[in-house]
Formats: sequence, C-alpha cells, structure tokens
Amino acid sequence: MIVTLIVICEVGFWVLLAAGLAVRYLLRMPRTGLALLLCEPLLEIVLLVVTAIDLKNGADPGWKHGLAALYIGYTVGHGHRTVKWLDGHAAHRLAGGPPPVRPPRYGMARARHEGAVWLGSVVAAAVASGLLLLAVWYVGPDGETESLWGWITVAWRATGIHGLIALSYAIWPPKDPAAKGSAVPARDPEDVADLPVGGPRKDEEQV
Repeated sequence: MIVTLIVICEVGFWVLLAAGLAVRYLLRMPRTGLALLLCEPLLEIVLLVVTAIDLKNGADPGWKHGLAALYIGYTVGHGHRTVKWLDGHAAHRLAGGPPPVRPPRYGMARARHEGAVWLGSVVAAAVASGLLLLAVWYVGPDGETESLWGWITVAWRATGIHGLIALSYAIWPPKDPAAKGSAVPARDPEDVADLPVGGPRKDEEQV
C-alpha cells in the first residue's frame, strides 16, 4: 500500500505541477495556478499520515516506510528548486517572459551552484532522518526498527557521496573551453593583404 501511495504521490506531483502552470500561464489565472502549486505539500502530508497509520495498525517497519521517508525528504529538499525551474521555463515559453537563467557551467560559480544543490540534499537527509527517528520512537524498543535505522544510514551515505561530488567542483573547477583559445591566432598568409609597393626599384630607374 505504501509503495502504491508513493507512486500516486509522484504522479500527483507532476499532474498538479502541470495543471498549475497551465492554469497560470495558458488560462491567465495566476492566483488559481498558484493555489494548485501550493497543493503540492498536501501529497507529502497524506503520505506521512498513511505511513503512520500503517505502523499504528501493527505493520512491521520495513523498506517501504524508509522509502516513504526518503521521498518526503527529497521533496522538501529539492521540490522547490524543481518547481521554480519549471515555472521559469513555462513563463518563458507560454507567457513571453524572459528566458530562465541557466546555472553556471564553469569556474567557482559552478562550484557554488553545486554546493547549493548539495545543501538541498542535506535538508532532504535531515527531514528523512527526523521522520525515521519519529517512526523508531513510535514503534518502541520492542519493535523491529533495524530497517529504519538502515534507511537513515542510506540517506546520509548518499548525501556524503553527493557532497564529495560537489566538493570536487570546488577543488577542480571546470574551465571554460573558450578561455583556453582566447589568444589571438596566427593569421594565414593568404589572408594577409599585399603590402603596398612604394615605387620602382633604383636599378629599374636606371634602365
């Protein structure tokens, strides 16, 4: 049931997002579209309540409860960035707005961007861990909570790997390929105009 609900919430997330953007920009109803977008957190609340009821009814804590916690954490940590990115593209393509600003690709600006994305993963892991710890407390010491503790480890392990990837951009920031070829290239002799002739040579004048 929990896995099915996670799939329903994921599908519902994209359906609400598409409906909100369509109403906001195609139908020119910004308030109604915003209201639909604000309904997104309700899906996570429903998932959280159903997960708690499932545990309350005596279900053994398992991987599906951990997956639900990670899904909620990911939505909290990265959902806003996803909605903002899609909203910018919808405003540009459907309402004639300015093109969305692309994330930097090179240098320390790219490193800072990757660091900001990693902070979203930290928030996601923290939220998921908090929910899993609440589940552990809710089940009590007599319940089977090993899988819940294991999902906490998974969340922070994934965050640590993401952090190492983000750190690599700060240590070895990508270089702009255009900057490497900034030196003025040598001109081809065929492209150089002929030098003007100043006049006949002296030996030709004497002939």
